[in-house]
Amino acid sequence: MLAQRKVRSKDLADRIGLSEQALSMIKTGKIKGIRFSTLIAICDALACQPGDLFEFRRLPD
Repeated sequence: MLAQRKVRSKDLADRIGLSEQALSMIKTGKIKGIRFSTLIAICDALACQPGDLFEFRRLPD
């Protein structure tokens, strides 16, 4: 989505008030959860829906 919108990670992080490291962890899937306020800020900044950003995958048992 960042590439489609031609937005750099650093610029998005600045725009939504998140550290670049935290945004990187979201992008790489190294998080177990995300605050709705963060998700809303990302979606607002990129003019997209949550489904455009994430896909559901079951964790192994």
